[in-house]
Amino acid sequence: MARPDKAAAVAELTDKFRSSNAAMLTEYRGLTVAQLKTLRRSLGENAQYAVVKNTLTKIAANEAGISTLDDLFAGPTAVAFVTGDPVESAKSLRDFAKDNPNLIIKGGVLDGKALSADEIKKLADLESREVLLAKVAGGIKASMAKAAATFQAPLTEFVRTADALRAKVEQGGAGTPAPAEAEVAE
Repeated sequence: MARPDKAAAVAELTDKFRSSNAAMLTEYRGLTVAQLKTLRRSLGENAQYAVVKNTLTKIAANEAGISTLDDLFAGPTAVAFVTGDPVESAKSLRDFAKDNPNLIIKGGVLDGKALSADEIKKLADLESREVLLAKVAGGIKASMAKAAATFQAPLTEFVRTADALRAKVEQGGAGTPAPAEAEVAE
């Protein structure tokens, strides 16, 4: 029979897995308490970094419908539960791991899909959501401007041609009669 404190821990972890966009598993062996505190601060407000028990976390992940992480629950494990932008959290983990080689990124899950450690590093190389949205908006605006210029080009060309014809008629009209005037004179 499961003890009530373990059942409560599993329920809490299950809720965290269900409510987060991503979960990134790390091994923290060799890090001091001060370094873990620094890591928690660097993750920001949209991520919660928790040192977890492997068996309880494995049970919670399976209850949340995530069975792809089972192989990663070995050794001292901590999980970053991300509720905001996963790119920002992946960058924080990557940067912290560069400065502290004892932190090892094991893998994770993003929107229900398993991520390897290399995929999390690739995720960290992406630009933030805001920058990517700005680039998409800029691309759309450029396409719209190009389309507007394309639609306006025939009209502009017509106006230029008509203006050139008008100027030619005005130059030729001073000494040479216009064709309509020549027919009336005959």
